[in-house]
Amino acid sequence: MLPPLPTLARHALDRGHTPAETYALLARRTGEPLPAARAVCLALHIPLAETTIRLDECHDALLADPRPGTEADTGELLEALGVFDVPKDLTATELAVVDHFLTAIDALGGIRPGHQHGLARWFTTGNLTAAYLSLAAAHPRPTTGNPTQYWTTLVTAGELLTTTPTPDPRIKTALTHCRSQAATW
Repeated sequence: MLPPLPTLARHALDRGHTPAETYALLARRTGEPLPAARAVCLALHIPLAETTIRLDECHDALLADPRPGTEADTGELLEALGVFDVPKDLTATELAVVDHFLTAIDALGGIRPGHQHGLARWFTTGNLTAAYLSLAAAHPRPTTGNPTQYWTTLVTAGELLTTTPTPDPRIKTALTHCRSQAATW
């Protein structure tokens, strides 16, 4: 008798397989994509309630009608959609940074769906450096954005990020850019 699927998933992850590869292994073995995806999420310690929401959102498109031989592609799509993103508990400072990011996003005056998806994933996983660098490289829309609010909010967020233990050195460079932009508005 085989161990439960989450145990098999944890073993595969412990051996260095990515979540997408682990999903593909389990889905091929069982022929049941939904239990395979659920097992990977649970092995990653994503809470069951969150796992259920994530899998419900993509069930019809990716998991309801599996075709043999597409398990690796489905695993990659699940990973790209953020289904296997492990949520990080954010500190009070990190939550404040996210609040500033949300204000800056509003001040952009519009955001591309892909950029918004990437930011949401970084917020979930706590990769606030990547989110900051991405926002610092963006520019408010000329007709709908609020450049003054955008850049000053990013300055405040960057200053908070520099107070974290061992901040990424790229934050200081991006903060300098944001300060420069804020001074021109």
